[in-house]
Amino acid sequence: MHSARDPIQPRGIRPVGARAPGVARRTVLAAAGLAAPFLPRFAKAATTVWRIGHSAPANFALHLRLTEVAAAVAAQTSGQMAIEVHPNSELGSPVGLFAQLRAGTIEGMPLTNQLLANNLAIGALPTVGFAFSGYDRLWPAIDGDLGKFLRAQMAQRLGIVAMDRCWDFGFRQVTTSGKVINSAADIEGLKLRTPPEADFVELFRALKALPLAMPLSAMETALRSHVIDGQESVLPLVKAANLFTVQSVCSMTNHVWDGQWMCVNGKAWAHLPANLKEVVAGAFNESALKQRQDTADANAAVRKELEVAGMKFNAVDTQGFRTLLRKSGYYAAWSEKMGNEGWAVLEKYAGRLT
Repeated sequence: MHSARDPIQPRGIRPVGARAPGVARRTVLAAAGLAAPFLPRFAKAATTVWRIGHSAPANFALHLRLTEVAAAVAAQTSGQMAIEVHPNSELGSPVGLFAQLRAGTIEGMPLTNQLLANNLAIGALPTVGFAFSGYDRLWPAIDGDLGKFLRAQMAQRLGIVAMDRCWDFGFRQVTTSGKVINSAADIEGLKLRTPPEADFVELFRALKALPLAMPLSAMETALRSHVIDGQESVLPLVKAANLFTVQSVCSMTNHVWDGQWMCVNGKAWAHLPANLKEVVAGAFNESALKQRQDTADANAAVRKELEVAGMKFNAVDTQGFRTLLRKSGYYAAWSEKMGNEGWAVLEKYAGRLT
């Protein structure tokens, strides 16, 4: 999903008196009419300044909640600490941001489990197919021992510190041009567009579907010409890509979930005094809960709009899918790849999978 790495230069916490590498860039951005990073009003007086980069547009809930974190930190520290929030890949692609995070060139970023898994295999645990049927099963795991296990792995193996509360990226659903998917048998032989990542292709092959990896730019044409029967994605993409014009059914499979860990460079975190750590962690975790509600509200609104546009929604028997994945050896392969300790903590919340 992500490719080229951006050039990096190690840097720790930057004193305000030092020349900020991003100043010239912000001047160029402003001259070009592009969005400048969010800067708390206390930023000029701060003794510690952090930079956080992400790829979402400035009008997305993710960015708005991150600016809320920055404002809270500035206010609660009386301007002692400021956080600059750079949206829209201003500081680089997600892969580049991750490299910068580890090197200390930036202090923080939201890290999806999918991107994490490219660097730490165990990071894929929450994205195992049909592990969680919904948020009622997911959040106790992510806020409980599964999340604790993942955060410990990130700290020990990658040198990054993840906040306690993971932000929500969403569950993925399946849309088709007419076929209703109620059970695992209904997906057999279905030609579905998936992202190119091997995990998605592997999941649908195990379900006996016919996954076809293709870029988003080619998907609408392929759906319209019936080269493929359907696709899988989060609901907002169905609306944003106008897929409701070529797809009439959405089956609420909740087959894969992903979230975003708010991660901080380990050395930057270690340099913070205890009182600032408490403020920063508290602000991130409080906004995480609000962002989760943002996602829930957005999904409900999108579903309503899609229903008005004529799309039909149906519930799905997810246990049947899990049974098929168990028989196919999908879960056994994942268990071996994830290791006994990680798999045990996943099954503590997801129930028996292998």
